[in-house]
Amino acid sequence: MPSGLTPKWLTEALRATGLLAQDAAIEALEVRQVGAGVGMMSELSRLVPAYSGPAGEAPASFIAKYPSRNPTNRQIAMDFNLYEREVRYFAELDPLTSAACPATYLTELDGDNFIILMEDLADYRVGDQIVGATLEETELAIDELAKLHAAFWQQVDGIAWIPHVCGSQHARNMQAGTASGWEPMAAAFGDFLSAPVLAAQADIQRSVAPLQAALDRPPVTLAHGDFRMENLLYGTAPEHHPMAIIDWQGPLLGRGMQDVTLLLGQSTQTEVRRRHERTLLERYVDGLARLGVRGYRLEEAWQDYRRAHLHNWAYTTVVAGTLDVGNERAFAWMSQMVARQVAVTEDLGLLDLLPFEL
Repeated sequence: MPSGLTPKWLTEALRATGLLAQDAAIEALEVRQVGAGVGMMSELSRLVPAYSGPAGEAPASFIAKYPSRNPTNRQIAMDFNLYEREVRYFAELDPLTSAACPATYLTELDGDNFIILMEDLADYRVGDQIVGATLEETELAIDELAKLHAAFWQQVDGIAWIPHVCGSQHARNMQAGTASGWEPMAAAFGDFLSAPVLAAQADIQRSVAPLQAALDRPPVTLAHGDFRMENLLYGTAPEHHPMAIIDWQGPLLGRGMQDVTLLLGQSTQTEVRRRHERTLLERYVDGLARLGVRGYRLEEAWQDYRRAHLHNWAYTTVVAGTLDVGNERAFAWMSQMVARQVAVTEDLGLLDLLPFEL
């Protein structure tokens, strides 16, 4: 936990936001790390304060999010500007969509340091990317994606601080990461890769830029950018949202299909995806239409779907080939990510699209 996160600092910060009365204070703070091996660019702690005075509506616990102590992962987070993107998403964009997220109480950013204090959704169930999403879990996630994407569909002016999937420093970093990360990915996860995929390395790498361009044509919206099971919380009580989305460090501007394919191709159980992907894609398109999106038809969505899955080799390579895994759980979910990405590549004949040109 950051050394400056003390009862005194937290008292002053919460008084400044109005969440804590001026005559109330935090006398002690119990801190417990949560989510080990799940998030890698940041760390999470559960803060349980002991109040003195009239605490009022101040929560009984918080989740604090702050930078990773791992220097490799922290530098990658800075290279991709992840900390600013999350802080500003919660401060500026979350109120504009009905997609459910934890409430935020405090957001601060200073260079490579940041802190977010947010609602503790401990009663929710965290999605498990190792097990994979069931059909019901996938349907709930698709419905939230439709809410998120519809809110910003062709309405992204004024949020230039979020990078486009193409033509941005983020895009160039993804291209570079696909080049530098392939061999480490193959070394670490070779048991989950197939011979045809390994043979297509050069074509996949040279196709990243044109695939980015294909995913950055109108209609453009706001994508979460890292829409996987560990970033999804499922409600367990009647008063809960059916699902809430966390980890907003990687939002992107481009086609929303980026999120749909990360979910279906890397988090949803492979057999569920194989049996239901057409129906799930229809559910997404119909959900957009119900929320006012016009002109996005299933045929266009299917073309985007295949292209976005192919582009996800860039995501796979950067995650599995450049990050410092550091623990067994991270290796386990990455293994499933790679295995499912291979399966969708072969099921949809994506290598036939190579070398991709727009």
